[in-house]
Parts: sequence; structure tokens; C-alpha cells
Amino acid sequence: MTRSIKLSVGIAARNEEQNIARCIKSVYELADEIVVIDATSTDKTVSIARSFGSKVKVFVEKHVSMFHINKQKALEKARGEWIVQLDADEEVTDNLRDEISQIVSSKLEARSSKTPVAFSIPRLNYFLGKPLRKGGQYPDYTIRLYRNGAAKFPCESIHEQVTVQGEIGFLKNPINHYPYKTFTDYIAKWDRYCDLEAQNLYDRKIKLTFWLFLEYFLVKPKTWFVVTYFRHKGFMDGFPGYIFSLFSSMRFLLIYIKLYEKNNK
Repeated sequence: MTRSIKLSVGIAARNEEQNIARCIKSVYELADEIVVIDATSTDKTVSIARSFGSKVKVFVEKHVSMFHINKQKALEKARGEWIVQLDADEEVTDNLRDEISQIVSSKLEARSSKTPVAFSIPRLNYFLGKPLRKGGQYPDYTIRLYRNGAAKFPCESIHEQVTVQGEIGFLKNPINHYPYKTFTDYIAKWDRYCDLEAQNLYDRKIKLTFWLFLEYFLVKPKTWFVVTYFRHKGFMDGFPGYIFSLFSSMRFLLIYIKLYEKNNK
């Protein structure tokens, strides 16, 4: 690792031509290098990323369903003492940029065993053009800043975080997350994630019992909606909050249906 490089940013992307420029711009002045792992995009993602010049290093890799594999490749190629990991549909806010800069430039070399080697950052998710601040959606803490070598993606689950060897601290300012361009895009991703969850159940040889049916058609959907919309006050996010709670609770029905299909091919 080249010690003169203080901060690397790792980004995994596929077909993100509408997002990649915003993501890179948000960290361009902060980072010493930006590593982009592109999963063989069929749009202009690669050319847009390369247009930022030599600071942005773009590597085209094979597209794999377990996207964390390419996230891990970005970590392995990063040379900085610290790494910020981002998704292409995210941006670092101005206040977070200042907060990260203070961490990276601080004197943490003579650290004790209690000094953080990684930091969890709140994430503000946008849905139907509005930020979701309730419904259990904020702060959506995720570990995104770490010393090089301190964190690794297990690459076992679609919603996993990195595993960290050492203490984890917390930052105050958020990453903005824009996961859905349109509601149609949300439905497409909703369907894809449900399929991955169903495949995970199928691979684990989960049986299609009557109790599983009750769990996925009655218990889980009702519980999820009540918890997110009422207990966590999703109703305060207005119409977007209602739709998000409704469809995220309905995903359990779709997972069961897809599992049923896989067992009856």
C-alpha cells in the first residue's frame, strides 16, 4: 500500500449512467483516488467515469448476481490508508465530506485498541422524490469508512455489511441515497430482490409448509406494515411513506410465490 495516498473511494457500478457523475463529483476533491469497478455496463457508465481523468481508475469486471463481489474487488484495488465505499446511486453530503476529512487527517497512528478502525455512516434514502426520515428508514447506518485492510465483504448475503476487525465508530452526517429513478425502477428492483431472497430460501432447502405460508402471507406482512408505518411513524413521510411501508410488507408474499415456483419447476 502506498502510504502517500490518504483516502481512496471504492465504487461498484452497473448501468449507472444517470448516477455515477453525481457520486464521483461528491468525493472528487476529498479523495486521492477513486476506484470504480464496473460490472460490464451496457450504457455510458464507463465513459462517464473515465471522463473525470486519471484520479478515477476504472476496471471492467464480469457481471455477477452477488454484487458484493465487485464491492470487495474495489477494496482490494484501493491503495489509500483509508477507504470510503459508495454505491453509484449515493452521494456524500458537504458536511459528511468535512467530517471524513477530519478523520482521515487526524493523528490516529498511535491508537489504542479502542480507537475505531471503521466508521458507520447514516444514510438518507430517497423514495418517490422525497427523503424517508421515518418508518425505520433513517438513520440507516452502514459501515462505509475504514482503514485499508480492516474490513471485508463476506459475499454471502445480498444485504450484508462488511465485517470489521476492530472498533467501529459513528459519524453524524449522512450519505444521500437515490436508489430508484422512478417507481417502475423501484418495482423492478423490488422484484429482483424478492427473487434473490426466494433463491436463498430454496438453496437452504426451506420447505413449503402450511406454517411457512401463514408466516409469509399473514404474519410477516402485517407485522412489517404495523411496525414501519405506525410504530416507526412512517405516516409522517406522507404518501411516499405509506407506499414504501405497503410494498416492503408485500414483498413477503412475492418471496413465497417465487419460492413456490422454484419448488414446482
